[in-house]
Amino acid sequence: MRIGEIAALVGVTPRTVRHYHHLGLLPEPVRRPNGYREYSVRDAVLLARIRRLTELGLGLDEVRDVLADDAGRDLVEVLEELDEDLARQEALIHGRRARLAVLLAQARSGELTTEGPVSPRLAEVFGDMARASAGLPGPEPAMAAKDRELLALLDTVAPEPEQERLMGAMRRMTEAPEAMERAYALYEEMDALADADPADPRVEATARSLAAILPDDIVANLGANTVPDDGFMDAFFAELPPAQTAVVTRALELLVERAR
Repeated sequence: MRIGEIAALVGVTPRTVRHYHHLGLLPEPVRRPNGYREYSVRDAVLLARIRRLTELGLGLDEVRDVLADDAGRDLVEVLEELDEDLARQEALIHGRRARLAVLLAQARSGELTTEGPVSPRLAEVFGDMARASAGLPGPEPAMAAKDRELLALLDTVAPEPEQERLMGAMRRMTEAPEAMERAYALYEEMDALADADPADPRVEATARSLAAILPDDIVANLGANTVPDDGFMDAFFAELPPAQTAVVTRALELLVERAR
């Protein structure tokens, strides 16, 4: 058989056959006087075995290990490892599909925001925010969208215990009577300060409203310091106009006083 014939018989391409020669998986056959390769049935059997092994998911290095032992002693071990790997992939895919089902349900109900996908815990909070914003007479406050962006970031980068604590506190806050109404009133106050001077008297009132709306279990974890001195907070404040930065800074001071 010529290379095109053995490739067609086994169901691969001539280029694949040449690649297997190059890797040493398939020995080079004898050549005719005219220089063409002459493949035997034995070559076809070996090529078919290579194809079957690769279709099982083995890499070419693993195929080489299997073929190196003609008795097939290593084949069981390799296939068991492959089965375990496929089981892990199957579990991962199952988990992703379950998460996707939740996201699809949220998208169909209009509760999936542009910050998604997020954890189911935060998705519940965002759902409450979406329902609250739907009842507003005008457009959603810009500060509400910024708040969701920050929560989505923390939902991704914060350690799991911190995520549990933060999302639990957020759920308790949103479940309180008229909590979302107060939150969106506060967002509107923050929006109104976008172009204000930090010395504007509304800054103090808005800071007190912000401090008052946060639950005690968030306050209890603030510790003895006010604003954390790290790059994250620098980047966070860089996104805010001066008066809004003054509100958040003053609210943190009030929260620490409350925690003492």
